Amino acid sequence: MSALNDLSREQLIEVINNFAKNWLAHDGLWFQAVERVHGMDEAIRADTEAWEKFSPIEARRIKRLLGLSEQAGLEGLREALEYRMYAVLNRQSSEYVNGRLRFYMNDCRVQSARKRRGLPDFPCKPVGLVEYATFAKTIDPRIETTCIACPPDDHPDDYYCGWEFWIK
Repeated sequence: MSALNDLSREQLIEVINNFAKNWLAHDGLWFQAVERVHGMDEAIRADTEAWEKFSPIEARRIKRLLGLSEQAGLEGLREALEYRMYAVLNRQSSEYVNGRLRFYMNDCRVQSARKRRGLPDFPCKPVGLVEYATFAKTIDPRIETTCIACPPDDHPDDYYCGWEFWIK
């Protein structure tokens, strides 16, 4: 793309941020359209199905970009999580606890927007269960995933959702 070749580093970062915002806006509008026609349960089912297919695509592309091995382990997963489409929009963190990787979505753009509007958390757990497990398994088939908390679960103020990963 010749137009990108002429941009400064700062401009390229802004392009990446805009791409991510546009992608997230489209994802939200798509979800709302399905919800309006078919209801929340069907929209979540369709969203889950889409993430089940998208997460491995995203993980394979990140794996290739980073040159990760087939069994990249928890450290490979930790690195890959930093390159997800929404990583530039959300504030996230990770830590190792007892040999397991814990990943937290400390500030989620979608959930924060809902909170500002006085709306309850979006119940994204069914989607997250599929999304994070398939992403992790694509990074390394030995990785197992469990949810620490994800809406509609109660969660502490310092994160919206938390996930734990370990090698089977």
